[in-house]
Parts: sequence; structure tokens; C-alpha cells
Amino acid sequence: MKLYVNLARAVISALEMIFEQNRYADKVIEKVLKQNPKWGARDRRFIAETTYDIVRWYRFLQNITEAADGDYWKLLGGWCVLNEIPLPSWTEFKELSEKRIVERSVKMKSIRRFRESIPDWLDTLGEAELGKRWEKELHALNEEARVVLRVNTLKISVKELQSLLREADVETDYVPDFPLALVLKERQNIFRTPAFKDGLFEVQDAASQAVAPFLRVAPGMRVIDACAGAGGKTLHLASLMNNKGRIISMDVEGVKLEELQKRARRAGVNNLETRVIESSKTIKRLEGSADRLLLDVPCSGLGVLKRNPDAKWKLSPEFIGNVKELQQHILQDYCNMVKKDGLVAYSTCSILPSENENQVDTFLKRNGDAFEFVDQKYCWPSDGFDGFYMALLRRK
Repeated sequence: MKLYVNLARAVISALEMIFEQNRYADKVIEKVLKQNPKWGARDRRFIAETTYDIVRWYRFLQNITEAADGDYWKLLGGWCVLNEIPLPSWTEFKELSEKRIVERSVKMKSIRRFRESIPDWLDTLGEAELGKRWEKELHALNEEARVVLRVNTLKISVKELQSLLREADVETDYVPDFPLALVLKERQNIFRTPAFKDGLFEVQDAASQAVAPFLRVAPGMRVIDACAGAGGKTLHLASLMNNKGRIISMDVEGVKLEELQKRARRAGVNNLETRVIESSKTIKRLEGSADRLLLDVPCSGLGVLKRNPDAKWKLSPEFIGNVKELQQHILQDYCNMVKKDGLVAYSTCSILPSENENQVDTFLKRNGDAFEFVDQKYCWPSDGFDGFYMALLRRK
């Protein structure tokens, strides 16, 4: 394979936006590719995958190339050496020695924080919370995320969608234990397919697809999704309820709920109402009104580093401390929206016990007279998908 200068510059530009302008990697890639619509599929794939790879392995690449902060050309050069791509005789690569890079690579692989390319503090935290399990999960978090679809059964069956996608040259596999999931055999742009535009599926990781069924909803119920965001789990709930009953999707950011309304129209969901959480009064008005309540709370996002590798460089101990306070606040203040004998699902895309079962334990110690524990479940990154935690509580 040959490295072309225009593609290399696109990768460098993307890295500058991610690390220096603190922008999300997925949004940066989207912007870079939109600016150059004439690139073919192979070039676009190279830019996206190379950028993500360098972000994922940033610390490892920085150490084996001895690059200063911001020297993204050296990181790209190191990436090329590791992937056996000949280094062009460009000025940007003149200080690099392929032999030294290989030698340092062997040395750095013996030290976990370099081998798995993670900040010291996060490696220490993960080991403190998960013990021996951390090594296995950390390694899995550096794997490339697979593209998983959730079939919208309001419009089509899993088998029918798989057949329809095959006609569009999109090959998929079933996912054991996730009845509505199809995983792409090959990464490609499925947002251009008629099936997506017709609302026949959503892109949603298999582990994320475990949350809505865990809440045990049924058609005709009144359900509140209190931290809905753009609403992937809301739409899943609607399909499980067969569009019958009522779903109230809430968030503090109105723009996310506007996006949810667009997605709901495309998916054919018509039992949905959205409400912006403007103050504690918004929550108070819904006290005792829901059969089921979903609290998919803000978290560190440590379980989704496969698809958001830039997050590990943006996280901080202070952020995790603040988000844990918010999680407990949501549990304490929002759970009263569920009726007596109703169920609450608390979920995160984190694998840290301090954000998960410890939060549930703290809540139950304070509210054990009103709520009881029913069930809990972990989806681990080492299982092949994202990391998720979910707990089910019942109001007495």
C-alpha cells in the first residue's frame, strides 16, 4: 500500500481538530469527509480508520516515535511502520527511524499502560475497581467496534430486513441472544440505503439493545424515558410496546429531543411525547404516573471506548467524580415518577462498579423502605460489543 499526501493531510487535519479543538472524533470524521465528496469509498475508509486508529493508540504511538505533543506527522509515520506501509521520503518523516520504532514498540508492549494506550490514572482506577478483570476488558475496549443494526419491528421482521439489505449488497449476520440485532459483515455507509430512509432499522449496539427489554414493558403501559438523549432506547421501547400505550421522553437538552422526534417520524412511532426538563417541577408533575421508568444516566462512557476512543483522552478524575454525583441525584429525584409496584431500570454505558451497583446500593440504603432490588446485568466489552450495566428496581 502507498501513502498519498492528500489523504495523509486529511488525517492530520482530523487529528488537530480532535486533540487541539477538543471536538468529538465521529463529528470530525463526518466533517472531513463532507469537505471532500469526490473521494472514493477506499479513500474515505482509509481516512476514517487511520484517524480512529491513531486516536486509539495515541499514547503508544507517541512513545514509540518519541513525538512531542502535537506532532501528528510522527504519529502517522509510526502508524505506517506498524502497518508495514513504506514511509515516503517526505520532510515530515525525516526524523523517523523505522528500526528504532520497531525496537521501541517491542519494549513498550511489556508495559500495560503503553501497550493498551491509556492514561496512568485511568489504568489505576480500572484496576482498583475491577481487579484482574480490568486487563481483559481494557484489551477488549481497544478493539474496533462492530456496526450493529436494530431492526424496527414496527415496520419489518429481522429476516425480511436481512433479505432486503442483501439485495442492496449489505451482508449481515444474526447476533445470538439479541433477537432484533443484525451485525454488518463489512463496514459500509448504510445511511444511504432506502431501508434506513424508510425507518426499517436504527444503528444501535447489541449491548445497548439489552436495556429496553430489561425494563419489562408491555403494550398499553405508560413509560417514561427520563434521560432520553437522541432516543435510541425510546424507539426500541416503542417497538416493544407495538406503538400502544404512552412514552414520555425527557431530557435537559431540547435539541436532542428534536432529533428524537425526527427519528420517531421515520420509524413510524406515534405513541411518543417529548418534554424538556426545565426544573424540578417538570419531574414533580409526573410523580407516581409511570408503570415503567428508564434512567439511562450520564456516565463516564468507559464502556463505549471501542467506538469513542477519543473519550479516554478527554476524561478526568474530576469529571467522573462529578458524573457520579449527578447519577445519584437522578436516582434520588426521578424515581418517584414511577407508580407503586412499578419498575425502574437504571443503566449506564460504564463498567465501573462505582457508577453501577455501588450507586444502586447507595440509593437502596437511603430508600429501602420505598424500593427493592429486582435484578441486574452486565454486558462486558470482552463479550464482543459495548460495555453496559443495568439494574432493575421495584417501587413497593
